[in-house]
Amino acid sequence: MNIDHAKTIPLREILTLLNRKPKRTTQHKLWYLSPLRNEKTASFVVNTQCNSWYDFGEGVGGDVVNFVCAYLKSTKEAYTVVDALRWLRNMTGDDFHDYCVFRPAEPTDVQPALELRQSQPIENPGLINYLHQRRINIDIASKHLKQVKLYNANTGKFFVALGFPNELSGIELRNPYFKGCFKKKSFSFVRGKDPECQTVHVFEGMMDYLSIVTRRGKPVLKGDSIILHSLSCLKPALAYVQNYPYNVVCSWLDNDQSGHLASDHLQSICAHENQIQYYRMNGIYQPYKDVNEWHTAYRFAM
Repeated sequence: MNIDHAKTIPLREILTLLNRKPKRTTQHKLWYLSPLRNEKTASFVVNTQCNSWYDFGEGVGGDVVNFVCAYLKSTKEAYTVVDALRWLRNMTGDDFHDYCVFRPAEPTDVQPALELRQSQPIENPGLINYLHQRRINIDIASKHLKQVKLYNANTGKFFVALGFPNELSGIELRNPYFKGCFKKKSFSFVRGKDPECQTVHVFEGMMDYLSIVTRRGKPVLKGDSIILHSLSCLKPALAYVQNYPYNVVCSWLDNDQSGHLASDHLQSICAHENQIQYYRMNGIYQPYKDVNEWHTAYRFAM
């Protein structure tokens, strides 16, 4: 992760990872109790429009990297820029681009940068090779993914990617060099093979889900599946967990700090629902970071 990448991570997402919630919200501003010191009145403000912060009690502010340096200093840890980037990488994992990446507000008449030009079955050799590298069965992947061709108005170039539809009519995009979303970012819901099954599986990424269905040799699991695509989509996905008659939730989240925090939150939600049993599946793929990393580490006939 470099400085430019780090600055695209929304400060509100970083504060969420630190279990900080805004005490007050105004237009484009979120007010928190300062994470840099103890206080009773919220004086730490995040400007969501320009992704900056200012602590009125300390009289300091800045961007994402400045904040992490200040936070590390307040916890008596090393706080150079290199330390801040390492901390961000550890907190957000390899999938930091999955967060709702900050972009300055644009006029409403500006067209989105990405334009969908084509959607078809997967046949691009590069995408097929990418799935092979991830050890994903092509036939199973084709049940969920499309090959999409998009035009980037900012660069004036076309590119192709694997597309996984989400619950807000957006498309989650993936190729060896790019991870992003066309239209609105959200989670994906996949109905299980058995409509009577009262189990739901929660996956962090599409490759994690495709790894498990590949290993089981079926395009869907017996129970339903939710693919978050980003931990920032966990909150809206919880409505599916709580409003459906599930009695078992199995989570397949990453073996990192942010994944563990999300698992703790999901476990807490299930604990308040007397009929829901919660199982962390992490033990299956430890010590690997995620399901797909574990899946690709073993020889597996497809």
